Amino acid sequence: MSIVGRTAALSVLLGALTLPSICQAGGTVEVLHWWTSGGEAKAIATLKSAFEAQGGKWIDSPVAGGGGDAAMTALRARVVAGNPPSAVQLKGPNIQEWARQGVLTDIDAVARAEKWDQLLPPVLASIMKFDGKYVAAPVNIHRVNWIWANPAVLAKAGVSPPTTWDEFNAAADKLKAAGITPLAHGGQPWQDATLFETVVLGLGGADFYRQALVELDEKAIDSGTMVKVFDQMRKLRSYVSPDFSGRDWNLATATIMNGQAGFQLMGDWAKGEFVAAGKVAGKDFLCIPAPGLPGFILNSDSIAMFKVKGDDRLEGQKVLASLIMSEGFQETFSLNKGSIPARLGVPRDKFDSCALKSMDDLAADTMANTLVPSMAHEMAVSRSVRGEILDVVTNHFNSDMSSQEAVRRLNEAIKRAKS
Repeated sequence: MSIVGRTAALSVLLGALTLPSICQAGGTVEVLHWWTSGGEAKAIATLKSAFEAQGGKWIDSPVAGGGGDAAMTALRARVVAGNPPSAVQLKGPNIQEWARQGVLTDIDAVARAEKWDQLLPPVLASIMKFDGKYVAAPVNIHRVNWIWANPAVLAKAGVSPPTTWDEFNAAADKLKAAGITPLAHGGQPWQDATLFETVVLGLGGADFYRQALVELDEKAIDSGTMVKVFDQMRKLRSYVSPDFSGRDWNLATATIMNGQAGFQLMGDWAKGEFVAAGKVAGKDFLCIPAPGLPGFILNSDSIAMFKVKGDDRLEGQKVLASLIMSEGFQETFSLNKGSIPARLGVPRDKFDSCALKSMDDLAADTMANTLVPSMAHEMAVSRSVRGEILDVVTNHFNSDMSSQEAVRRLNEAIKRAKS
């Protein structure tokens, strides 16, 4: 199908999305976000098209930077100036922090009318609320602890998908010996932290992960297990390419696609890049649960609504909130983003094997209490605590700091952030 044909078909699909009677008009929204890579841009374009199909006016305010740090800096400046955007990509405790400042508006009338409490996993619904009222709408669920691999590259080096960290290290050594970069990685603090929390879960398990990276328990942080985590991080550092510093995550994903690298440890937004490039799961790329003990590291994108003036903007917020939670949009967005829907009960037939594995594992890990929130992606702790953890992790990753010294500094940094 031609680009024009695909665009027309998408418009028909999105135009068919129905909104409840509370949100029939269009309105205006300005959306601040950091969805700027290929797969991400395609996903946010579906939301823009769907909103405009309802007769609304969309003002796009993208701020590049995969971790969202630049976007948050821009947001703070806008809020201080008294000119916040009407809708912002926010996650986890950040939603609560902004709500406590009194700058978020509730969308509870929409949520009650559409019965969001029945449509969302309870753990996710609670994150979207402040004082019992919805102030944000989730657009999807991401799993962080994935390995992405090029099967042809693995076959060339004679390695199999690893299930333990020892197996991962052995496979990486074989890839290195074959002249292939073992680990595709971008040297940015949030990417280093993504590796870190994946290793924490894989070596320590879900209970240890919660103690260390959610509850910030001093005994868990200052432990032999955490020393082993930093030992593995040192191994991972030896597997990245010399030019990794400052590389964006999607450029690292491209090295998997073009056969330059064997593995990437990254959330399933990486799948959006493969899909955008026309690659097929199971054939052109593999999705493998990260090594070690079982668990699912949860990341969820969401849109929070800021207090704005004017009936047109208030109406736009209601329309956008309703649209985000519609079954059709949840499906379309995740198909482009590489994620799975936040809304329960969305049909599975259009999703690939990686998404189905993610859906099944989410259900299993929820039952087994091995579902944990991402620290690196702002689902677990405050932004100040996260910042302290990232500083220690990235300083260790880019120096000859010992694992014992890293643990000592991590303990001190968390104490400082909590005081």
